[in-house]
Amino acid sequence: MNDILGTQPAPDEWIVWVTAGCALVLVAVRGLWLPARNAITIAHEGGHGIVALATGRRLEGIRLHSDTSGLTVSRGRPTGLGIVLTLAAGYPAAPLLGLGGAALIGTHRTTLLLWAATALLLALLVMVRNAYGILTVLLTGAAFLLVSLFTGPDMQGAFACAAVWFLLLGGVRPAFELQAKRRRGGTPDSDADQLARLTHVPAGVWLIFFHTVSICCLIGGGRWLLRL
Repeated sequence: MNDILGTQPAPDEWIVWVTAGCALVLVAVRGLWLPARNAITIAHEGGHGIVALATGRRLEGIRLHSDTSGLTVSRGRPTGLGIVLTLAAGYPAAPLLGLGGAALIGTHRTTLLLWAATALLLALLVMVRNAYGILTVLLTGAAFLLVSLFTGPDMQGAFACAAVWFLLLGGVRPAFELQAKRRRGGTPDSDADQLARLTHVPAGVWLIFFHTVSICCLIGGGRWLLRL
């Protein structure tokens, strides 16, 4: 327990920059982004699920698909603050997790970050209702667990930096993808469009909200990491 709650040496500056570059390549190159995007989908649907529970809704389950789409089903009032917060939580989830991870790395608590991520993935696993989703979450959780148990501080720091950079950078792209799809008229049931119908606030305003959260998290998290 002391190891988890204690502090660890900060990753070397070159590790921070190299992991940032690797994460940027994963996000920018389409052939790499498509499989890597599964991690962002896990965070996205997990955000819906956690907020649904926090607002008193009954979570029916989460499904993660091989095309990197996902679906979170909850039961409760079809209108009101609970469903609005639940729908609004998806796109900000990955960048906010990245920001939290950057704060933990910035305060030299890499081990706590790795174990917290493992715990969140295990909690999400209970909510997943399809085989592909279970496999994806299990593999992701196993990666965090193996690094936590069997590697030293240097490898843990590099892995944590890579994961956090990917959440921060990868959390920016989905809102732009949604914006492009909406211009082509292909997302009538997107989070932004559902929020627009519920709140009578235009979907474009919700897109601006998603962009603002993700970019602010990237700036804030990046500053934490680059000051190590």
